[in-house]
Amino acid sequence: MKKIVILLFILIFNLCAFELSTSKVKNANTVLVQITKKNISDVKLSFEKQNINFFKNPFKKDSFYALLPISYYKKFKTYRVIISYLEDEKRIFKGRDLKIIDGNYKSEVINVSKSKFKPSKERLQRTKKEYIDAIKVYKSVSKKILWEENFINPLNSKITSDFGTKRVYNGSLKSYHSGTDFRAKIGTPIIASNSGIVKISAHRFYSGKSIIIDHGQGVYSCYFHLSKINYKVGDAIKRGDILGLSGDTGRITGPHLHYSFRIHGIQVDPLQAQKVLNKLKITD
Repeated sequence: MKKIVILLFILIFNLCAFELSTSKVKNANTVLVQITKKNISDVKLSFEKQNINFFKNPFKKDSFYALLPISYYKKFKTYRVIISYLEDEKRIFKGRDLKIIDGNYKSEVINVSKSKFKPSKERLQRTKKEYIDAIKVYKSVSKKILWEENFINPLNSKITSDFGTKRVYNGSLKSYHSGTDFRAKIGTPIIASNSGIVKISAHRFYSGKSIIIDHGQGVYSCYFHLSKINYKVGDAIKRGDILGLSGDTGRITGPHLHYSFRIHGIQVDPLQAQKVLNKLKITD
């Protein structure tokens, strides 16, 4: 009887070793993929055309994790998430189903001056360069995790515009809201949601005075429309440091903080991503 119990325990452990944080996820949300197993290496994740490396979870023994960001434009259907790893010099494959559902994001109408909505040729060149430079940063994945504490909001105030809201500019659907907007009068201190390294510190056309922090392993947080910036590229940031002051710089209708997240280069809901990242430290 004792042997049967032990065998059942081993079987259950092996079945639960590979898990997704959810089996049903909204578009533009993030899924945490984890596997807990001794004596394995070279853990990889395959999802459609994405190949993502796992990292050792520094907060849990014998545990590896990967972050799977879901594009806002991903089709709503069931996909297969495949992981593989080396064990006893053999590559083992395991799979789980993941259903992507419609986030049912709202729509909002925004009216801006033509000078901001239709930039000149010079402005188009500027914004193109700024976009290319930013994408290079977002797609860079450092191997080291740069934070130890849980993520926090950069500001404790009312949310004035949720992530994912369809943006209708001057009567024309142009995009969706790529971050979460917090109410902030000009001059309000903005804090870092977690520790990391400043990768962008500049005044850009659309986002105004901006700071972008690399938290390591493909995770970036962004703080836009600031009136003042306190840090430069390369500076080390600690959670809670005052990055600068809120403002109304860039293409904007009024002062606020635009807070956004990129994971492996993909825009995701920042508040949902924070919750997922904070699960890394939770032990059963």
